[in-house]
Amino acid sequence: MSRSPRALAALTLGVTAGLMVSAVPADAAAVARFTPGAPGAGDPYFPDMGNGGYDVAHYDIGLKYDPATKGIQAVTRITARATQNLSRFDLDFQGPLKISALAVNGRKASYTRSGAQELVITPRKGLRKNSRFTVTVAYSGVPQTIDDATLGTSGWVPTPDGGVMLNQPIGAATVYPVNDHPTDKATYSFTLAAPKNLTTLANGDFKGKRTKGGWTVSRWEMRSPMASELAMIAIGRYDVVSGRTKAGVPNLTATDQALGTKPGLAADFQKQTGVVTDWLASVYGRYPFRSTGGITVKANVGYALETQGRPVYDLTRRPGTIPSGGLLAHELGHQWFGDAVSPERWADIWLNEGFATYSEWLYAEKFEGKPVQTSFGELYATPESDDLWKGKVSDPGRDGIFDGLVYDRGAMAIHALRTAIGDRAFFRLLKEWPARYGGGNASTADFEAFAKRISGKNLDALFRTWLHSEGKPSL
Repeated sequence: MSRSPRALAALTLGVTAGLMVSAVPADAAAVARFTPGAPGAGDPYFPDMGNGGYDVAHYDIGLKYDPATKGIQAVTRITARATQNLSRFDLDFQGPLKISALAVNGRKASYTRSGAQELVITPRKGLRKNSRFTVTVAYSGVPQTIDDATLGTSGWVPTPDGGVMLNQPIGAATVYPVNDHPTDKATYSFTLAAPKNLTTLANGDFKGKRTKGGWTVSRWEMRSPMASELAMIAIGRYDVVSGRTKAGVPNLTATDQALGTKPGLAADFQKQTGVVTDWLASVYGRYPFRSTGGITVKANVGYALETQGRPVYDLTRRPGTIPSGGLLAHELGHQWFGDAVSPERWADIWLNEGFATYSEWLYAEKFEGKPVQTSFGELYATPESDDLWKGKVSDPGRDGIFDGLVYDRGAMAIHALRTAIGDRAFFRLLKEWPARYGGGNASTADFEAFAKRISGKNLDALFRTWLHSEGKPSL
């Protein structure tokens, strides 16, 4: 469903007749019953996130950044398919950005802003089930930065010379109108404009740039389905290095000049990213996207994020360095576990973080001589009274999705599974799980059934102990 992005100057609300959906015949419309789409995707942790009634196929985001105002002018065009007869539908869109125009299928549509993030759109005519439609929204302003006491900083994060979009879990809607839940994955194209002294970056494959009148426009395409929480835009002064890994995967990295520059630093970052990407592919199977890479930023958010195909590493506290091998293994491990295979619900996030943490353990064994069993044992030695043993891995609660519960105990559950089924079945599982569910979503129940099928063993007691119970398990 991907198509070539347009230069920013050409991004308007006009939609060609060839892309318009034909009007519903009068006799069919007379008998069809059109109802509103749901204002949420039904996720218990974030009931207002996502929406119902349609499935997005593609986002085409055109964005111009003005360093004088630190604001943006943008046009986002969404291609979607109705999954019911829609009288109206919602998009997630939060913060102070002001809409100047909105059209459905090239015709002006009415809309309201409701609550913290609902953009409620009513097209001139109902949208018939299974029909394809487009939504085009023009807007501008300074995007919001979300500071949540338990979930951290997300959304549009200002940096010393620009900004970076970090969306997990609810930040995407601060920058573009979106169906903001991992279950509605879509392809993306980006057309980004900024003054020529700044670099513009995004997910996916670099498709070229041009400079005119003091502005540079770059184009990017992510052709693999991507959850909105994994979309990324970065604008600033960067040292960009591109090439290929030894296995031939295109590899583009960018090092933030605000972190300080050293001879060879940018090249080292690109090289190490390639080494870890190729090694993980030998363990988990073919790299799931068309290109790999990474971006270091001075964002002061205190975390790295597995943005699809090109993770972002905040190195504010470590200027003049590159990410450690373990951190690279964690975020690049996510490309298989969390990005290619995304959680069905946010309660399933241990499938992201447990496997990413286990990637660190495998890296430490391969490159640093520390056995995985030692990493497991060090954590297991944590006293029974410690908070680590509180809560359930498979249901950490909204405020626990980024706690050690899902990272450390998630990795421990994976190692307990390995011990139970043996290395042959375990390493087969590591490759076949992303091959089976890549491009879509999977749940804890899906994983349990898959592990039982791969191993041929009844693992109910193991999963009940390690995933669905509180407390420190007995070995």
